[in-house]
Amino acid sequence: MGRPRQNFTAEFKQDAVNYYYSSGKSIKAAAADLKVSTSGLNNWIQSAKANDGYVEHRGSGNYSTDAEKEIARLKKELRDSQDALEILKKAINILNKE
Repeated sequence: MGRPRQNFTAEFKQDAVNYYYSSGKSIKAAAADLKVSTSGLNNWIQSAKANDGYVEHRGSGNYSTDAEKEIARLKKELRDSQDALEILKKAINILNKE
């Protein structure tokens, strides 16, 4: 199998794109210097081209809008409440059997 997937910060991605442009090297050579995949660096470069020179970053847990973030928080809160309710129901059943 290949290497495990790495998560890079937005700052690292931006620095990698800046390094590529300032070094004058090919994408393959710049990626080797930075120890990242050629396709990853190329994706970051394309993202920067499409966003006025800034790499768009959506790491794990990042949401594009505040509404999406709030929805995710509420879904987690609902799951936690449902889990707590199930535990309480089981505890009541155990106590009623005694």
